[in-house]
Amino acid sequence: MPAFLRLDQALSWAALCTQAEAMRALDVRSALAQDPNRVAAFSQAAPHVYADLSKHHWTPALEAQLQQLAVETGVLAQRDAMFAGAIVNDTEQRQVMHWLLRQPSVQGLPVTLHAAWREVQSTLDAMLKFAEQVREDAAITDVVHIGIGGSDLGPQMAVQALRPYAVKGKRFHFVSNVDGHELDDVLQGLSASRTLFLIASKTFTTIETMTNARSARSWFLAQQGGEVARHFVALTTNVTEAGAFGIETCFGFWDWVGGRYSLWSAIGLPLAIAIGAEGFRSFLAGGHAMDQHFLQAEPAANLPVRLGLLDVWYRNGLGYASRCIAPYHSGLRRFPAYLQQLEMESNGKRVDHAGRALPYATSPVLWGEPGTNGQHAFFQMLHQGTDTVPVEFIAVREPQHGLAEHHEQLLANALAQAQALLQGKADAGGHRDFPGNRPSTFLLLDRLDPASLGALIALHEHRVFVSGAIWGINSFDQWGVELGKVLAKDIRQRLTTGHLQTLDPSTAALLQRVRS
Repeated sequence: MPAFLRLDQALSWAALCTQAEAMRALDVRSALAQDPNRVAAFSQAAPHVYADLSKHHWTPALEAQLQQLAVETGVLAQRDAMFAGAIVNDTEQRQVMHWLLRQPSVQGLPVTLHAAWREVQSTLDAMLKFAEQVREDAAITDVVHIGIGGSDLGPQMAVQALRPYAVKGKRFHFVSNVDGHELDDVLQGLSASRTLFLIASKTFTTIETMTNARSARSWFLAQQGGEVARHFVALTTNVTEAGAFGIETCFGFWDWVGGRYSLWSAIGLPLAIAIGAEGFRSFLAGGHAMDQHFLQAEPAANLPVRLGLLDVWYRNGLGYASRCIAPYHSGLRRFPAYLQQLEMESNGKRVDHAGRALPYATSPVLWGEPGTNGQHAFFQMLHQGTDTVPVEFIAVREPQHGLAEHHEQLLANALAQAQALLQGKADAGGHRDFPGNRPSTFLLLDRLDPASLGALIALHEHRVFVSGAIWGINSFDQWGVELGKVLAKDIRQRLTTGHLQTLDPSTAALLQRVRS
């Protein structure tokens, strides 16, 4: 990765910081009333997604300065390097090419990537052929996907989101937690002869996944007595270990696909089984359309760039430490959890590309629940709490049910909550005073279908890339995940032996209490 300026080295950032106090105090209500062009200036359409950014604490002049920040920190150059197949993940010396998984042809690709593209297409074709076979197999009524992290959050979220498009007569289950209660709950009521298990682990050594996989196999053999090869499939590159497990059908992927970006790969097999080959290709097409927007749109009309710049402005300029995700669609109920991993694992870093400690904050805390549930839980804090928390509303114009009144009420609530955060309400007594002027983004989809979901996910992937590029961090490694996993192996042995040597006093005392 070539050296680029990072946030605190850019001249434009120093100038932006002088405006922080004024922007924090900016009355967006007045700004909207006084500038008839504000909504148009801060609203735009991108593939399958319409965004209203007019309720935020910025002005057109400030956004122009943020665009200059993107120039100084080399955002577009880093984007182009990623799409050219350069070594963007420099701590692991890997390319970053999840976008290649949704590239429909070699047209426009560097010649050096043609071979990789052909490998992707070969694996995709084989996976989709298998997915169609499972869809047509009436003997299989239940599909159990076992993975963790990106091997679970993406497929689970997407299958839920696209349930109206799913094949009839099959149920989809997801197991990730090593807590045996989760697997036990799923297995109860299943028939081994009618169940297909998908084991998702790139290395086929992930402790949580393999613990669940071995337990699932033991349950299967106790009920069925054989046919592991027919009822277990591996999504892995470790064909040898999968074979030793008893699996013959494997679909692999590549080291340039990070787990949290792997839904587009063989990890998406449960989604492909659910919505079919045509639906999965539509999902990929939606993601590719957003890729092209990110690549081709001018920065001032480039939605991932604008959102990424806004994220940096809020985190570092105005000091907003978290962002609330409020999807007003039940199908997107796992989307906040999916975004938590995407952004917090990607950008939860404290050193730059050179390993130097950063003097500024990086990833915000992402959290949320679907509306209208969240309104009766944490929206009290959003409206009247002491912290300002930007909210990202996601709404869908067209419902996929025929229940009268429901969708109008849902949309009315989404629009009203965004309006209430902005407008507020004065009350001299204080208890019913809503300060208002609280920022929110409103993302609107015409419908929640494979293409729009693909575009929505790719939009967030790219905004995370933009903010990471400005912060000067590697958004594509995750070393912070490793230490606890290593220590867990040691603790696991100590739970058996009771040895306390070299443990800190707190851990030693807790281990003794657990063993007793």
